[in-house]
Amino acid sequence: MFKVIQIAGLAVTMAFSGFAMTGSVSAQDMELRIGRDGVRPVIRDRDRDMDRRGPPRRGCGEREARAAARASGLRDPEIVRVTPRRVIVEGFTRRGPDTITFANERGCPEI
Repeated sequence: MFKVIQIAGLAVTMAFSGFAMTGSVSAQDMELRIGRDGVRPVIRDRDRDMDRRGPPRRGCGEREARAAARASGLRDPEIVRVTPRRVIVEGFTRRGPDTITFANERGCPEI
């Protein structure tokens, strides 16, 4: 009888200690940076990061448009014109100069 009470008490203790130790951990909150001073963990605060960055950007940024043009096969892409609806990028392909037009929306879809 004493053995049964002992095992039940151990099970209850383990159950409560498991609840006390659990916490919400997100893999997005911590990153490891490798630099001159070695590997160091950086714990980020999402709220602080959002304040620093400002409101989310809309449209197709110049950096995004150049990256999309490179992915489409353009070498030395250059932004020629930006309108509220379009971003026009010129560059070179194997055949010579070429132009690609992207929609000025998030993700820079090609028109």
